[in-house]
Amino acid sequence: MGVMGLLAILRQRGVRDGLLGLALLICTAALVAAPKEAMAGAKDGLALCFNVIVPSLFPFFVLSSLVVDLGLAAYLGRAMEGLMRPLFRVSGSCAAAVALGFIGGYPVGARTALQLYEQGLCSKTEAERLLAFCNNSGPAFILGVVGAGVFGDGRVGLLLYLTHALASVLVGLLFRFYGGGEAGGSAPRRPKPIETVTLPAAFTGAVTRAMQSTLNICAFVIFFAVVLKLLTCFGFLALVARGLAALGFQEEWARRLVAGLLELSSGVSSLQGEAHLAGRVSMAAFMLGWAGLSVHCQVLSFLVDSNLSARVYLAGKLCHGLIAAGLTYAVTRLVPLSAPVADYLIDQTETIAALDFSTALAISAVAAFAGWVTITALCGALLKKKSGNSTRHGV
Repeated sequence: MGVMGLLAILRQRGVRDGLLGLALLICTAALVAAPKEAMAGAKDGLALCFNVIVPSLFPFFVLSSLVVDLGLAAYLGRAMEGLMRPLFRVSGSCAAAVALGFIGGYPVGARTALQLYEQGLCSKTEAERLLAFCNNSGPAFILGVVGAGVFGDGRVGLLLYLTHALASVLVGLLFRFYGGGEAGGSAPRRPKPIETVTLPAAFTGAVTRAMQSTLNICAFVIFFAVVLKLLTCFGFLALVARGLAALGFQEEWARRLVAGLLELSSGVSSLQGEAHLAGRVSMAAFMLGWAGLSVHCQVLSFLVDSNLSARVYLAGKLCHGLIAAGLTYAVTRLVPLSAPVADYLIDQTETIAALDFSTALAISAVAAFAGWVTITALCGALLKKKSGNSTRHGV
C-alpha cells in the first residue's frame, strides 16, 4: 500500500474517529499510570505561566488592543504605507503588528494581525501574509533566557536575535508573492469609524480580552507541559529520536529536535553543553523561528473563528526556522564563538532564572508603555503634518 492509499484511508471519517478515540484512551491510561509525573508537569506549566507568560504577555495584549481600537494603527498606517506596501505588499496599518510582534513575543504579533483584519484595516490576503512573518520571539527571551541562560554568552543571544529578526524580514519579503497577481490582496472590508471607539470602552475591552487571551495561552502551556512530561516518562520521545537516528540523525540531536518541534522552552533548554557550539546555536535559531507546536496551538486558538489560512502561517514559521538556522550557521562559520565566557554573564543567568513575578510584570509593563508612547507620538506627528498640509492647501 502506497502513501496515497494510506492517506485515502485516513480521510475516512470512521477511521479518523476510531484513531481519535484510541488516542483519548491512551492519554487517559497514561494519566492513570503516571499521576505524579502528570502533576509535576502541570506544576511546571503553572510556574511558567505565573513567572513568565502572564507578566510578559498581558501588558502587550492590552497595548495591541488599544492600538487597534483607538485607531492608532490606522493613523500609523498612513505614515507607513510607503514602506510596508512596497516591501511586504500589506497596508501601512500592518506596521503595528510587525512592531509588536518583535518586542512583545509570541503570539502578540499574530493576535494584532487578526485584530487588524477584523477591524477591516487589511484584507484577508494581507493578513495571511502578515501572519507568515509577524509572530516572533521577543528580545527578552532570546537575549536573556536563550543567550545568557542556555548558552551563558550574551554574544550568542545577540547573534540569535539578529538572525531571528533578519529571517523574519526575509520571510516577509518571500511571502509578499503569496496571493498570486493580486495588487493588494482581496478588497478589505469597510473599517469601523475610529471616532466611535471611546477611551473608556477601548480600555475596558482591551483588559478583558487581554486576560482572556492570556488564560487561553496558559491553558495550552500547561497542557503541553503535561504532555511532554508523560511522553518523556514513557519513553516516546526517545523512541521518536531513535527513529530519526535511523534516518541519519545522531540520537542526541534527534532528541533535541523532537523536543523543540513540540515545545520551544524544552527544546532550547536541551541545547546546553560544551561541544558543537555552532550546531547547537543553529538548532536554537531553528527552534526560535519554528516556535514549537505549543505556540502554534496558541495562535490557532485565535484563528479558529476566522477564515484565515493556518497553512500559510505554518509555512511561514517553517521557512523562518530554516532561514534563521542557515543564517546563524553561516555567521558562526565566519565568526567563531569559542572565546571564554565572562563571569558577569554567569551572574546574568542566575538573575534571570530567579526573576520573580512582580519584576517581570514591571519590566513588561514599562516596555509596553514605551511602545504605546512611541506609537502615539508617531500618530501625533502624522496628524500634525496632515493638518499643516491642509492649512497650506486651504490658503
